[in-house]
Amino acid sequence: MIAGSFGEPATSTLAEKIAALVGSRLCHDLISPLGAIGNGVELLQLSGEFPGIQRSSEMQLITDSVDAARDRITLFRMAFGHTSTGQRISCNELATLLHSFDRNGRLRVNFDATGDLPRSEGRMVILALMCLETAMPWGGRVLICRGARGWRLVAEATRVKVDPTLWSWLDKDGLPLQSGQLPDLAPSEVQFGLLAMFAGQECRTIHWEMDENGGEIAF
Repeated sequence: MIAGSFGEPATSTLAEKIAALVGSRLCHDLISPLGAIGNGVELLQLSGEFPGIQRSSEMQLITDSVDAARDRITLFRMAFGHTSTGQRISCNELATLLHSFDRNGRLRVNFDATGDLPRSEGRMVILALMCLETAMPWGGRVLICRGARGWRLVAEATRVKVDPTLWSWLDKDGLPLQSGQLPDLAPSEVQFGLLAMFAGQECRTIHWEMDENGGEIAF
């Protein structure tokens, strides 16, 4: 259920906090063994017992896979994990996180912002980008910028796939959830529900539009 400014019960807020803490715990515990695997790969590459291994296609595949998994988990920790009030993140840190979309997918992301921002706001940027990624499975480009009126994510693509009922999660008129008007979410679509929930908690209105050549999310 949606919490925050929509007046949901306190038990819902507690459940959401626990779920976020579970997400943080999972990401934290998974990143450590991935780091160990990465260190092991580096040692193998430096070892003289396996000449030429660092140039092998098999080793490159392992290295790329470990890097991609580590990037994705770090991104998930930011998007789905717990965020405390007052925590902030620099735009450089956020740009590094968003770079994983470039490395691991078909999206090309151009991030145009400086300074720092609340971590909760950075989380909303990542979730909004995930929503756009859902609509562009064949790839595309996204410009992310911050202006006087807030954040804008502008997407361009040659093909898009948009489910209007899924995107209705981001409509102000679609809340609160107990109205029964919103569709169920698949695990791959959870970013829509979370973005709507966090927007409600931050008292922000989400504006979005999509067409056959891309779209935009602003808040």
